[in-house]
Amino acid sequence: MIYLLIFIIGTIMGSFYLCLSTRLFLNESILGRSKCDNCHEKLAWYELIPLLSFIIFKGKCHHCHQKINLLYFLIELVTGLLFLTGYLYFGLNINYYIYLVLVSSAIIIFITDFKYMIILDSTIIISSFLIIILKYFEIGFKNTLWAVIFGICLFFTMYLIKLLGDFLFKKESLGGGDIKLAFLIGLTLGYPIIGYEMGLICLIFAAFLALPYAIASLHLNKKNELPYGPFLIASLVIMFVFYDKFYNLLVFF
Repeated sequence: MIYLLIFIIGTIMGSFYLCLSTRLFLNESILGRSKCDNCHEKLAWYELIPLLSFIIFKGKCHHCHQKINLLYFLIELVTGLLFLTGYLYFGLNINYYIYLVLVSSAIIIFITDFKYMIILDSTIIISSFLIIILKYFEIGFKNTLWAVIFGICLFFTMYLIKLLGDFLFKKESLGGGDIKLAFLIGLTLGYPIIGYEMGLICLIFAAFLALPYAIASLHLNKKNELPYGPFLIASLVIMFVFYDKFYNLLVFF
């Protein structure tokens, strides 16, 4: 029952993140009822049940019968699975709560960066604030302060990379959101001794994650720009989950 409950909570949060990311980008209130993207009719509660409403109404709006983007169903499903997977891996502890913050940030960043090519400041600010609080209870004030310092160092490292990229390519190479996201990476992975090094590995790992998408995008769409934020946050989530594996790899080399 606990597995099912966590999965259901994850699907609900996935639906909320979809609504939140869109409304924040459009500067709309997050308190109003959801509505259809096509006919703008306000949706009843039975049209907003994560996963089930999409299946029951066969992926169409109950009012105008236009197809609903499959992304809504996939985001709800993936978020539910990620919430459950994290619980199975970590159990109910501080690391699981940090994981939930990172996964939630990842979902929102995936939506806004792929859809609008922007990472909302509010996402990074709230996530950083929550992780600082959680880290304080996990590793104490002194080590949390070091984590903040590592985050600041990685922020400036990313900014220097941007300046170098701008100089070499004669155009903007990294967005402001990507640079700010580096702070969250350094903060999360910033444990004493090798915190900064782990942050650098995360940046490098993100580049490898983005490479297949970049090649495909250039080949199929001829685009010179790609959303880098999703790959940065995905790299962070992976490294946080398998921190010990990356730590052992770093120590080995």
